[in-house]
Amino acid sequence: MAPSPTGYFHVGSARTALFNWLFTRQQEGKFVLRIEDTDLARNRADAAEGIERALRWLGLDWDEGPYFQSERGKLYEAAIERLLAKGRLYACDCTAAQVAERNQAAGRPPGYDGYCRQRNLEPAPGRLLRFRTPRSGHTSWVDIVRGEVVYENSSIEDFAVRKSTGQPLFILANVVDDAEMAITHVIRGEDHVPNTPKHILLWEALEYGAEPSFAHLPLLVNGARKKLSKRRDKVALEDYRDEGYLPEAMVNYLALLGWSPGGDREVLSLEQLIAEFRLDQVKSAPAFFDEQKLASFNAEYLRSFSTAEFLARAREWLDSRWAPIAPLVQERARTLGEVYSLVDFLFLPEVRTDPADWAKVRRQHPAFIALLEAASANYEECEWAPEAIREATQAAGAAVGVSALAKAQAPIRLAITGRTVGPPLFESLHLLGRERALARLKAAREKARQEDTGSA
Repeated sequence: MAPSPTGYFHVGSARTALFNWLFTRQQEGKFVLRIEDTDLARNRADAAEGIERALRWLGLDWDEGPYFQSERGKLYEAAIERLLAKGRLYACDCTAAQVAERNQAAGRPPGYDGYCRQRNLEPAPGRLLRFRTPRSGHTSWVDIVRGEVVYENSSIEDFAVRKSTGQPLFILANVVDDAEMAITHVIRGEDHVPNTPKHILLWEALEYGAEPSFAHLPLLVNGARKKLSKRRDKVALEDYRDEGYLPEAMVNYLALLGWSPGGDREVLSLEQLIAEFRLDQVKSAPAFFDEQKLASFNAEYLRSFSTAEFLARAREWLDSRWAPIAPLVQERARTLGEVYSLVDFLFLPEVRTDPADWAKVRRQHPAFIALLEAASANYEECEWAPEAIREATQAAGAAVGVSALAKAQAPIRLAITGRTVGPPLFESLHLLGRERALARLKAAREKARQEDTGSA
């Protein structure tokens, strides 16, 4: 499993991790966790820890790792030197704009046009390195899920393996790591299919011998049969965890996204999944991630608990739900009795708004509705992390003429918590989750509009 530490843990990544884990446990192999952090500009310091927390919550332990590609640069540089010596790489100083301009003038589709292939530029700083893809023949493999896949080499561009900054790109790092770690099976999402011929070409150029077996899992789609997107769908595993879904229900449901045990059975224990899962029985057709069915699975698991276990699970969830902001609540609470009133917004299905606070904020903020609308629009697009939410809030305030961040927060805090005081807003929004936050902002806007219509 090789996720990138750039944000939340996608349910598709969770399904991929599960299929890797089930196959490994069944084959008595080793499950390797590798963090693909070569893209330094997009990495988030806390995301790697989030990946580990998500996997532990699911109960998916790993046998090796986590390895961090950012710490393995010498291996990649050695591979690059070997490829340069063999004449398989060349330097390129083309900008993306130049490539696009040439393609447009020639009526070609997007992609690198090989302009620098014969220029013999020195691999100097500021120039990226590209792989010299063969112009004839084809590259193929027998995919465990998809059968034989064939790419004509002429359709594969001369892809980059090192940025102009000197950073290796993930395609090269993956190939080197797969060889160095003796990876036998690469099980990943369907969106990586176009990377596989590049993987094989690099593998062969580096003379690593027998390449791994590949299995590309089907895409997860929503009810409209479109690929799950963070802009349209709830895709962060952390959101489901924070809403009180059970890890065993999530594991059970994810296992059925592309695979079936046969018959009418759907509820299976982890031991049954390990015994019965078959990678070669995974279907290639897109799998529908149905949140309602997941909720039904979760309910069935809850009903199977004894009363004592149900109480224990509920207490554990309530404690863990507000634990991240416990130090912040501790700074604000004067008595233990005040703690619940500071965090109840996380647990209540609807906001309990203090009437006095509502009237005060509405009176002080003429742009109340406009601000909530701007915040909603920004929150739909931003990364769901406290700092990104803060920036989105600042931008929403500026858009409606509220330049002070503190003033912009008040209407949003009221909509989210029902009060004008409480834990820090951005951490609170993060814990509440994007979907619930947007719903509360919408409810507050509708309430304000009804009041305005009535007073008019």
